[in-house]
Amino acid sequence: MGSSGSALKVCSDHRGGINWLSLSPDGQHLLTGSEDGTARLWSTADSQCHGHFQGHESYITFCHLENEVAFTCSADHTIRKWDVMTGQCLAIYRGHTSIVNRILVAKDYLFSGSYDRTARCWSVDKEKQIQEFRGHRNCVLTLAHYSSRDVHDESEEEQEKLSRDFLVTGSTDCTVKVWWVSSGRCYQTLLGHTGAVLCLILDAPNRELFSGSTDYTIRTWNIVTGEQLKVFKEHQGSVICLE
Repeated sequence: MGSSGSALKVCSDHRGGINWLSLSPDGQHLLTGSEDGTARLWSTADSQCHGHFQGHESYITFCHLENEVAFTCSADHTIRKWDVMTGQCLAIYRGHTSIVNRILVAKDYLFSGSYDRTARCWSVDKEKQIQEFRGHRNCVLTLAHYSSRDVHDESEEEQEKLSRDFLVTGSTDCTVKVWWVSSGRCYQTLLGHTGAVLCLILDAPNRELFSGSTDYTIRTWNIVTGEQLKVFKEHQGSVICLE
């Protein structure tokens, strides 16, 4: 586009900075979470605001949009679930004692990470906490999820492949931890980063996890054994996102 490029659409109804964007799976809507404590739903076709989600008592840190429901988390220590069509708050998830930084929806689970040094697992359909993951020495900044059936070979016994879900957390304590969702116990701790772990992404078919950090590196891990495989060192600043 060069110097001739210009914005195609501008959505400017928020009264504060925008901390996160989430696109619906069908691509028809965009959800924005803002410093003004609200989330807004926009049509990608006409850039008009079609929903205004109000109720949080502090700024929104992260948001997640599906076709029919939306999720937001906030510095008010809560997570909220919203009806996309009506803007009605369907559920409030309470339990964290500090800022909730990140949420992740996987299967019937809702996972959250917080400055209270914990991650938590909730039932998506109920305002009920299922599990708490406690062990990090500082705040939990990023989350990933996988199932044992995603990483195990077909030759392994069926019993080993059923109902084993894992949560992966990255923290400012410089560690990555892998947890059994069912018990809340730490399965393994991945050591190597010398700065806060800001982002994670999984390549489950290849059994690999990538982590990015304020130590300027990206590291690759074998998600089954916990072995560190590679270190990428070319950045001259913090790695804040992986895709």
